Amino acid sequence: MQYKPPPIVKDLVLVGGGHSHIAVLKRFGMKPIPGIRLTLVCRDVHTPYSGMLPGLISGHYEYDDAHIDLVKLAVFASARFIHDEVIGMDLYQKQLKFQKRPPISYDFLSLNIGSIPSMHSVPGAAEFAVAVKPISNFLPRWEALLDRIKQLKETPRIAVVGAGAGGVELTLSIQHRLHQYFQALGRSKDLEMHLFTSERQILPTHNAWVRKKFERILGERTITVHLSSPVISVAANGFLSSEGFCEKFHEIVWVTHASATSWLAESGIQTGKQGFVVVDKYLRSLSHPEIFAAGDIATMESSPREKAGVFAVRQGPPLANNLQRTLLGKNPKPYRPQSKFLSLVSTGDKYAVASRSSWSVEGRWVWKLKDWIDRRFMSKYEDLPEMEGPTNELPDALSSQLLDLNRSAFEMRCRGCASKLGPVTLQGALNNFKSVIREDVLVGLQSRDDAAVMEVPVGKVLVQSVDFFPAIVDDPYLFGQIAANHALGDIFAMGATPQSALAVAGIPFGTQGKTQELLQQLLLGANEVFQKTSTSLAGGHSSECPEMALGFVINGLADKDAVLRKDRLQDGDALILTKPLGTGVLFASEMRLKSKGRWIKSAIETMLQSSQEAVEILRQHGATACTDVTGFGLAGHLIEMLQFSRLAAEVELDSIPVLAGSLQCFEAGITSSLHHENLKVWDSTGSDPRSAKHPAFPLLFDPQTAGGLLTGIPESNAEGCIKALQASGYSEAKRIGRICKQDSAESLLKLVSVDSLKHPTNWITRN
Repeated sequence: MQYKPPPIVKDLVLVGGGHSHIAVLKRFGMKPIPGIRLTLVCRDVHTPYSGMLPGLISGHYEYDDAHIDLVKLAVFASARFIHDEVIGMDLYQKQLKFQKRPPISYDFLSLNIGSIPSMHSVPGAAEFAVAVKPISNFLPRWEALLDRIKQLKETPRIAVVGAGAGGVELTLSIQHRLHQYFQALGRSKDLEMHLFTSERQILPTHNAWVRKKFERILGERTITVHLSSPVISVAANGFLSSEGFCEKFHEIVWVTHASATSWLAESGIQTGKQGFVVVDKYLRSLSHPEIFAAGDIATMESSPREKAGVFAVRQGPPLANNLQRTLLGKNPKPYRPQSKFLSLVSTGDKYAVASRSSWSVEGRWVWKLKDWIDRRFMSKYEDLPEMEGPTNELPDALSSQLLDLNRSAFEMRCRGCASKLGPVTLQGALNNFKSVIREDVLVGLQSRDDAAVMEVPVGKVLVQSVDFFPAIVDDPYLFGQIAANHALGDIFAMGATPQSALAVAGIPFGTQGKTQELLQQLLLGANEVFQKTSTSLAGGHSSECPEMALGFVINGLADKDAVLRKDRLQDGDALILTKPLGTGVLFASEMRLKSKGRWIKSAIETMLQSSQEAVEILRQHGATACTDVTGFGLAGHLIEMLQFSRLAAEVELDSIPVLAGSLQCFEAGITSSLHHENLKVWDSTGSDPRSAKHPAFPLLFDPQTAGGLLTGIPESNAEGCIKALQASGYSEAKRIGRICKQDSAESLLKLVSVDSLKHPTNWITRN
């Protein structure tokens, strides 16, 4: 029986990638609920594990050791990943507002966004100090500090404000790392570390034995502790505390009491002290039961607890359970936070102190225990199990909510024109939609006619192209941007100016509201790209599909004699590529849970970069021929150019720009589904197989989405062209080879490597 995806009935949106939500994602990956569309919203693609942050600062862990890959986890959970930051919430419309994209709707919402140190009450703190949270902002500042210290001639002075467990642990970790750093640089270990607190004692939430141990350790490490010394104001040349003015510090790190982001209280949801969401024993908002919250951002009035990572970790499983029970129409179960827990505080040098209630112990064995616990926790989200295939059977609680749908229609979805989206759905998606208005688009989207009417000005020719493919990312707004940018690539490669676009959209089946919003997000994303290129979205067609898909017919205009063609390469041209390669293998790797979130983030940024400015630069430098590198890969598209031009090319494998992570994916044996077909252009030649040993060789056949332009430029203009491209933001643009005459009637493409003995050169010949 053919698999029929279930209709989308409810939206569950997770805001934040904190310790509780990673447990929710894993639970939904292992036990998905048909009909529920899960969305993760986060400003970071890798979420730090707070328990390993001190070890990361100390230098005991690498970045990946201490971070959980949210993109990988979202793929495992079949969740949409929206890489943005929430700045507001409409509780009436049930919508989230973002910095960079249109709002999205939710039926149920869960918040796990963590807290930030309270800085707003201290003048100058936000400007001249660095908060340890969010950690993603702190880590680049920390790396920059290491670079700055290299240049310092005086003794570095660092202040940490806040002497709770986080502040004490971070102070010791910073000192240890800097001492190791100085030793590697061959410098003395001179360093001034100061710890400031408004409290009368350090570690106020720990027992007296723990405080006594850390007072001893801080003294042994010559760290100056300032008790009962709140910071009153901060300036560029130092800060004012109750002790008086403190001279300039090279870094001030803020680790004080936690506070919440302001948009929560501004939305109208019930909050308590410092703006945290007040929740009941089920982790539900007291004022809005469709909203859940966990971790630092939540406050349980009945069982208040300190803001510690251990509680966020423990809340993960009950939060996941209550979200699933609520979606299935069942009563949630109460969460009972533990009153006692094991606390493990490290000292930066693989030594730690453990405590629970009134006892405590210390030693290197304690750090080993902490390291074992932390690594075991991280392995649960790195080594994800293989799951069973999907099901299309809706739970009863969701099936009963399909009252606005024809049940028989769900059981048997029609094809042909009966699969079109309904007029009400389409009209709703297009409400308030504003396409570019052009005088040469006579009939467009606003008129609702059966076809668009475009005028071709005198002296111009019509340049037309079409692209269509299933979603490469699950975020519909982002996919709309990528699909539009990809489709425009063909027009730019021809040296034409885009005029109009016709959309073809495939939308998964769901309730009217879900379908309407999805289509709207796709078109808004695409139209953002079209607005920037003065392209009028003049109409299109939408239909139900098993999965989200989008494409465009793009119409462009060009002077007849100025069209850039593939067949006009000239002997001696330099071969220039404007973008790095690797999108095909990276997204194939993501589907197999083998990629890293930052690799995918980098690939997406590349795909979103328009080639509009690039083609203008290429033309200014005398481009002779041009194509965009897409599905057939670099080799396939270049060979097309060479066949029509009756020339050959030498490609310098060492010069090919590469997207981060793509070579590692190839080394792991991963390729895209089209790679094998693209490789036939090489296999059919009978060439020496040793040529395939170069690490960059597979990139020649990797299919690209929204790839760069490949062009021939007169050799005398090549260097200036590369500089102009890089100055305009095409930072990876490179000269990758040269055009030459054919040595024989069959030779087309020669692969060249600097290490000619290890990577011999070979010709790819005509098929």
